Amino acid sequence: MEDHAIPPFDVSDIPFDDGPELRSPPHNYEVEQALLGAVLSNNKAFERISDFLLPIHFADPAHAEIYHACKTLIERGQLANATTLKNFFASNGNLEELGGTSYLAELQSNVVTIINASEYGKIIHDLYIRRELIDLGEEVVNHAHTHELELSATQQIEGAEQKLYRLAEEGQTEGGFTSFADALAVSMNYIDVAMKQGDGISGVSSGLRDVDKLLGGFHHSDLIILAARPSMGKTAFVTNIAFNIAQATKPGHNAEGDEVDIPMSVAFFSLEMSADQLASRILSSAAETPSHLMRKGELTEDQFEHVFQVSRALSNYKLFIDDTPNLTIPGLRNRVRRLKRQHGLDIIIVDYLQLMSGAPGGKSDSRVQEVSEISRGLKGIAKEMNVPVIALSQLSRQTEQREDKRPQLSDLRESGSIEQDADVVVFLYRDEYYIAREKPGQGADDSTDKFHEKLANHEARLDAARNKAEMIVGKQRHGPIGSVELHFNGEFTKFSDLAEEDQLPESY
Repeated sequence: MEDHAIPPFDVSDIPFDDGPELRSPPHNYEVEQALLGAVLSNNKAFERISDFLLPIHFADPAHAEIYHACKTLIERGQLANATTLKNFFASNGNLEELGGTSYLAELQSNVVTIINASEYGKIIHDLYIRRELIDLGEEVVNHAHTHELELSATQQIEGAEQKLYRLAEEGQTEGGFTSFADALAVSMNYIDVAMKQGDGISGVSSGLRDVDKLLGGFHHSDLIILAARPSMGKTAFVTNIAFNIAQATKPGHNAEGDEVDIPMSVAFFSLEMSADQLASRILSSAAETPSHLMRKGELTEDQFEHVFQVSRALSNYKLFIDDTPNLTIPGLRNRVRRLKRQHGLDIIIVDYLQLMSGAPGGKSDSRVQEVSEISRGLKGIAKEMNVPVIALSQLSRQTEQREDKRPQLSDLRESGSIEQDADVVVFLYRDEYYIAREKPGQGADDSTDKFHEKLANHEARLDAARNKAEMIVGKQRHGPIGSVELHFNGEFTKFSDLAEEDQLPESY
């Protein structure tokens, strides 16, 4: 039998690759020294860097300690130089650890002009961001190697995106004050747009005349909270708005630079309904065909042909639906960034806020705190994307306990910060829903005539409220509060304007 024994093996025969040299994190101690010298020789240099440069941004711990001391003294209104720092550090015993008086004097002799101080500060800050990026990359790698049952790979990605976004925000050193002249120019531009349109709308139109009249449209960077009790029609209302916006256009330019009308783009995050269910609801409303007949396939040939033609027209609209469950703020931000880059973005709709999750891996102390983080995150996305964000919200049951069941700001569920973060809070209310459930019964002492009178009064109240809904503005930073009445067709789940003669007063 042939011998298949493994031959002797000498480890020294293995060709080892030394690999890349160990690299130290990016830093520049000379720039740090030069900047500290500029501050010590002229404290006005600190004014050019104080709004973005912190002690933690220095690579050398000693330099961070010296910068912190300068910051402390200058903010107290005192002079920061080698002499005053000597006394400052002598009192806490750190002077020798920082190199002694000779090192402070050496720093002060490294004089650069105040003009260069800002550039040196940006270099130090940039190197700090690079070091943080390296740390974040290592953290991502280590987490990816660790199999955690609590966090899926997708959630790890979203967590990394959240940290990367925070780092990107910290990397913006060009923040600070906007001159009043620049702010006025932006404000005048909005006024000019509203004047040219001639309808008093400076934001994105809802497609509903009286809603736009009260709100002036949905304004860029605003967070609009739409809240109501179940069965009031929250989802129907925002799907109508989404459809109205998606079929509208705005002035823009084509590839050749010519002025053209371009379609509006809507991002709809449906956390409660699937994308096809939401599409069916929009199709039912647009085709004015009962959704239950569509769902059961009980359409006539003419109805089916009509629905088919409407669906072909709708397919050209830039209405994008994301039905990812338990969506997080980092996940939503990533999706809208991509959508804006690829298709443009004019409005974001979230149905609904309480179905979102906090940051992946986050350990919120309570649901109230988590909802607060979500509402703050949505407001941040509105500002970053510079588009309105409409977020639906549930209301607490306490509305049911009142005789007048119209919702109030105090009814917002799970978080007071929702009201705080929102620029506009809108409530939906349908009296018909409650009146229909109050049908009177015949009491033991009621005569037949009295019972029929009660029934007649109930029917009269129900007829007066039938197919009507109120949109109540409970908060508006840019304008008045009040209410408008809308027509609601439950068969098609469609909101529309009432005829002029059927209008309620604008406020109650």
